[in-house]
Amino acid sequence: MTNSDLLGLLASYTYAISLLVLGEGLRRLLGIKPDLTRKFIHISAGMWVFGVLSLFQHWQIGIIPFASFIGVNYLLYRYRVVGAMDTEDSSPGTVYFAISVTLLFALLWRPDGAVDNVPIAVAGVMAMTWGDALAALIGKRFGKHQYQVGSSVRSWEGSVAMFLASGTAMFLVLLLLPGSFLSPLAVSLSGTKALSIALVSASFATLVEAISPHGTDNLSVPLVASGVIWVLMQV
Repeated sequence: MTNSDLLGLLASYTYAISLLVLGEGLRRLLGIKPDLTRKFIHISAGMWVFGVLSLFQHWQIGIIPFASFIGVNYLLYRYRVVGAMDTEDSSPGTVYFAISVTLLFALLWRPDGAVDNVPIAVAGVMAMTWGDALAALIGKRFGKHQYQVGSSVRSWEGSVAMFLASGTAMFLVLLLLPGSFLSPLAVSLSGTKALSIALVSASFATLVEAISPHGTDNLSVPLVASGVIWVLMQV
């Protein structure tokens, strides 16, 4: 373990605690509703993957914060410790999100390997970070045309937001992250290929989000989106 890894661990836990404190402060002091503070924490936590890539030198150490928050998030959900994370229909989605990020980074992040596939993992995480968050916010406020698949009730407005947000986020990751200082060993893609892969993956992510039972989309969307990207990059 290097000094950079130690700094990464300290920064990761400090960042996570700060998010919870800030979210709770926004709820208590400014009266912001828990559904908004929960999405604020969701997006901010997802974006920390870039902080992890910049700080850690060994993937085995870098996934520790993700893995540890599987348990932490379960306790927060089980005992409703942080009001900013609780809504009337709260699910263990934060637990699933931590599981999916841990799995993807453990499988694909190799900063010292011959080829680093972490952009695939990050793209999947961004599909969940931005796509799901905006789908929920827009669907709840502007979703007037609902549809139901099994026990999952969604709106067409939310699904369109999911497709656009996840597609845009994945396109930017696939175009800009490979070859950058965060992932210098990843294979770079042309703009056309990055866009086509992002659009196909966003379609699958939107479909999966629509049919996943409550909360499980935090697990299914990142894994399916990353899986589709990996397959398309092999073609």
